[in-house]
Amino acid sequence: MAQAQGLGKRYVKAFFKGFFVAVPVTVTFLDRVACVARVEGASMQPSLNPGGRQASDVVLLNHWSIRNYDVQRGDIVSLV
Repeated sequence: MAQAQGLGKRYVKAFFKGFFVAVPVTVTFLDRVACVARVEGASMQPSLNPGGRQASDVVLLNHWSIRNYDVQRGDIVSLV
């Protein structure tokens, strides 16, 4: 019984160690490098959501290119 408690403690400790490392890394990645967003509605048709579908498209928003001013003609830019 004591061995099972020690094993459980070890798993909980490993989980929290991983959690406290993964969360800041994920938040930093989504804030600085890229994030995923859904495009809904008719504002971007016919490039995105062609044919008036009810389903939404999923796009990758590249924050890295904007920070390096690497925007070219024809790129779609999202402003919040």
